[in-house]
Amino acid sequence: MSNARARANQKLYHANILIGAWRLALQQEQVASSVLERAFGEPICSHLAAAYGWFLLEVAQPAEIPQKLPRGCSDLPPVEEGLRPAPEILEFAQLEREPWLEWLLQSSGSDRISSDTGAVQASVSQSLAVASVDKGFAPDEAELAHDKLQTLFDRMADSLDEY
Repeated sequence: MSNARARANQKLYHANILIGAWRLALQQEQVASSVLERAFGEPICSHLAAAYGWFLLEVAQPAEIPQKLPRGCSDLPPVEEGLRPAPEILEFAQLEREPWLEWLLQSSGSDRISSDTGAVQASVSQSLAVASVDKGFAPDEAELAHDKLQTLFDRMADSLDEY
């Protein structure tokens, strides 16, 4: 399932690129910050939420990749009878109650996984661009969420690699 880990890392990388571009656009002062927030907020959150979903799949190791990328532990396929969920999944379930992660996962759209290519196709169910204005979403908050996920994934990957 290392492909899932690679996809999680790719999504983190894409979010990081967008955060840098957002900061650069703010420095150039050619577009209003509220417009930039609407332009960058939604795709950044979508990439971060997709990274989280892919990493959940890496940890859960389901027999088959589900059609819909999980947005949280409750979206994962059930654990096979007689087995317990991985301790990492239990930790993720607790983390999903933290405001920053809960907001991130609720703010992004739902992603479907194409069965023939594995590509993620985003369909945004609510507009993060509008929601982010109310929350005061800015590059600093995006970077903080990115860094928290990166730290979490790195620690969990070390744990998974020990098995």
